[in-house]
Amino acid sequence: MKKIAFIMALTGTLVACTGGGKPADGNLIEKQTLALEDGHMTPEALWAFGRLSGLQVSPDGKDVLYGVQYYDIAQNKGNRDLYTVPVAGGEAKRLTRTALSENEATWSTDGKQIYFLSSESGSSQLWRMNADGKKRKRLTDYEGGIDTYAFSPDGSKLLFVSQVPYGKRVKDIYPDLPLSSGKVIDDVMYKHWDEWVETVPHPFVADLTAKGLENVKDILEGEPYESPMKPWGGIEQLAWSPDSKTVAYTCRKKTGLEYSVSTNSDIYLYDLASSTTKNLTEGMMGYDQNPVFSPDGRYIAFESMARDGYEADMNRLFIHDLTTGTNRFLSEQLDADVSNICWSADGATLFFLSSEEAVIQLYKADFATGAIQPLTNGQFDLDGLALVGDQLITYRHSMERPNELYRVNQADGSMTALTDENKELMAQLKPVTVERRFIKTTDNQQMLTWVVYPPDFDPAKTYPALLYCSGGPQGNIGQFWSYRWNLRLMASQGYIIVAPNRRGASGLGQAWKEQISRDYNGQNMKDYLSAIDALAAEPYVDENRLGCVGASYGGFSVYWLAGHHEKRFKAFISHSGIFNTEAQYLETEELWFANFDMGGPYWNVSDPAIQRTFAGSPHKFVQNWDTPILCIHGEKDYRILASQGMQAFNAAKIMGLPAELLLYPDENHWITKPQNSILWQRRFFNWLDRWLKPAE
Repeated sequence: MKKIAFIMALTGTLVACTGGGKPADGNLIEKQTLALEDGHMTPEALWAFGRLSGLQVSPDGKDVLYGVQYYDIAQNKGNRDLYTVPVAGGEAKRLTRTALSENEATWSTDGKQIYFLSSESGSSQLWRMNADGKKRKRLTDYEGGIDTYAFSPDGSKLLFVSQVPYGKRVKDIYPDLPLSSGKVIDDVMYKHWDEWVETVPHPFVADLTAKGLENVKDILEGEPYESPMKPWGGIEQLAWSPDSKTVAYTCRKKTGLEYSVSTNSDIYLYDLASSTTKNLTEGMMGYDQNPVFSPDGRYIAFESMARDGYEADMNRLFIHDLTTGTNRFLSEQLDADVSNICWSADGATLFFLSSEEAVIQLYKADFATGAIQPLTNGQFDLDGLALVGDQLITYRHSMERPNELYRVNQADGSMTALTDENKELMAQLKPVTVERRFIKTTDNQQMLTWVVYPPDFDPAKTYPALLYCSGGPQGNIGQFWSYRWNLRLMASQGYIIVAPNRRGASGLGQAWKEQISRDYNGQNMKDYLSAIDALAAEPYVDENRLGCVGASYGGFSVYWLAGHHEKRFKAFISHSGIFNTEAQYLETEELWFANFDMGGPYWNVSDPAIQRTFAGSPHKFVQNWDTPILCIHGEKDYRILASQGMQAFNAAKIMGLPAELLLYPDENHWITKPQNSILWQRRFFNWLDRWLKPAE
């Protein structure tokens, strides 16, 4: 306890107290005051919402710590501040008011202080303030910065993640050429998502003293591997044992070509005293990740996929017994993915999120028997999970409204809202109706489809309709709220939105999800047409004003349907879509995805499934294109290169079709910067209105 008290009492010997924490060289970004004239959502209104994230319950169980990010379109940036709200309900309290964001916030073990990361000093470092937001201090000045962190339960050690060099750069090989921009590459996986792979994250353990970080130990010292795993992994992929003696971490110990074709990660246990590591999931061939220790420290719950190379395999709940060394499949009764695992205080129950008919809900599993029971049910999705007494804290959102914090009763699943950050903006918006509909497919299945109707919808009138083609292709099409593909925003422009859970969508059983692999141009395309045909038959839909839009695999779908739609659509929009599958196979970075879903390289002429995949490439049907098309792409997209969008645009122009290309040199697979996003939305709706609302 003395060591804990010492850490909590660290004085400002590293840097002076910054008081209110406002950097001298920044402008505060606050909640926007936005007046909507007609109650319809606009792109500017979408960017005015406060975006809630982060979820940490105080040690005494009384408060929830979270962050809210607001954006300023004129400044072209956003800022995230920290808040607390009582678990019992009450007014939220703002803790920070700075021009630079506070991230990864956590409570001290005694609840009197809050730690967080800030780049106020020029790089991401660990800071601390009192629980009321006062006496803010920087605690570290670690070269390379800190990506994420977690204190040991006894407060004696800090586990943190920082980047280490990967491979050799030109300046390492030729010191006399420091200004050369060339890259010497001798293996694949040299780029990932939106970056050239020149560093990898490593987990470190250190003492945090008045001088900063001391006795720093790289858990993966000398190893060229990453933990957490890029591009999405965070602190959830590492965990302290309750006795603070070991760290469980997720790692795929592969590089180059071996890395690019495999999803075989494992859970490793690192012992601080001996500096030894043990693989807890050896022989389990798919993704094993996100370890969570039981309260008594004997067990580790984790997420596991069965097959190597299949990133969309079922995400199962497993339990590792540290005493016997065995792994038990606990969620065997569930035909759905598991995420956000959380133990009950007595270790008898595990809570997690999973999906039923596409919506993401809260479930619990009995540790002893594996019996699974849903706790919540409704037309919304949940995100994030934390235990507090006999309650759980989570985020809830839907196609109608963004994330807000909720308290869930463990006994009956009843939910109580804790925040209403966006109430002023929501109050100005006219409501939209989101309908849950089942549509018969060509193979006599019932397909869950969401239909979003415009504000003031009148069934006696007729409306243009948009077919929304989802990405993934094995993505969940539940009650999502997106700051890019926002269906409420689309409906607010006067369109009926049709969002089918076509073959390949998750949340409807593994068989439904897996059908799409090696059948990109097959049943799922028929499902799309079944959905739009069903809505086009309604008297309130104008069958002569139908559009088709989508991103990623949805963009591939748009390009494919452009050559097969038989004049159903009057406008297409494809964002970051695959146009040429042969080129995509050799351009993408995560080859495991292409190998499993496409079947393998296109030169394998002996495999008929592979040949069917590549024979269905959209670029082979351009001769059938007859409809205006807008192609959008980010040039930092290394998953699906911008050359795909350029090829599609060029093909359309050569065919003599109205076409537009919107390129972003500084964006990746997604468009994330405020002004870039506003431009995206304006060109998006300008294109649709031009071809689907000609009389207006």
